Amino acid sequence: MTNNSRPLAVFDLDGTLADSAHRQRFLERKPRDWDAFFAAAPYDPPLAEGVALALEHAQECEILYLTGRPERCRGDTEAWIAAQGLPEGRVRMRRNDDRRPARRTKLEKLRALARDRDIRVFVDDDELVCEDAERAGFTVVRARWAATSAAMEVAQEREGRT
Repeated sequence: MTNNSRPLAVFDLDGTLADSAHRQRFLERKPRDWDAFFAAAPYDPPLAEGVALALEHAQECEILYLTGRPERCRGDTEAWIAAQGLPEGRVRMRRNDDRRPARRTKLEKLRALARDRDIRVFVDDDELVCEDAERAGFTVVRARWAATSAAMEVAQEREGRT
């Protein structure tokens, strides 16, 4: 553990900081339209509760954004974060070909970060991700301030897409 580093506050994006409800309709189609779903991400309104929490934690912590979005969305994602006035921070994304469930990919990344950094808090809206992170010993805040659809839950858990 590095003693001279600020602790990390790790924030999810979709459903935590970004209101993705307007684009969940693309996941309710058969087949799901992933290209349209991610193409609409730059138009997500910010979630005030999540933004306030990120700004609060930025006073004492380094902010890191941990998202299930694929790497091909990096440009839009980083531009969105900056446009919302969110704290600067590294963005960890899913490899474009990674289809594992969010709870596996995020827990793997949290554990890797925790090897040499103190993680003060992890904020996410996915209940399964939160449960696994708590079981692994992380302090978790459940982002319950945005509505999520059944299609989004399936996408996160079964299809490993977000």
